[in-house]
Amino acid sequence: MALVPCQVLRAAILLSYCSILCNYKAIDMPAHQTYGGSWKFLTFIDLVIQAVFFGICVLTDLSSLLTKGNDSQEQERQLKKLISLRDWVMAVLAFPVGVFVVTMFWSIYIYDRELVYPKLLDNFIPAWLNHGMVSKVMQTLPCKTRSVRH
Repeated sequence: MALVPCQVLRAAILLSYCSILCNYKAIDMPAHQTYGGSWKFLTFIDLVIQAVFFGICVLTDLSSLLTKGNDSQEQERQLKKLISLRDWVMAVLAFPVGVFVVTMFWSIYIYDRELVYPKLLDNFIPAWLNHGMVSKVMQTLPCKTRSVRH
């Protein structure tokens, strides 16, 4: 049962998204104590969507590795359902929301930083975490798109 580099890459991407989520949730920011908490930020919602999507990808990879060689029709049917769920999440949520968040965030950031990421947030959110939440999507989605044909 040898792991393909693409499968290892998807597992590493999932771990990096989980790490970013944990670091973001560990920040004591006043906006997290108001109505909606961090769920009112589209960048956070996108980060959760990407983490769930790559979780489904890793689950699909593990399932395909474990069912390889088995002739069970039921396992094949379940694997096809999981693959169709992965493809649906990619087409409906992960890719469109990810591209929208990245393009809108950086377009507005270039136009007027204070509209989307005020300088006050630099005291709470480090630059690496901001890039991990926003820019990482445009690094990981092309890798996923090139490694698996949907």
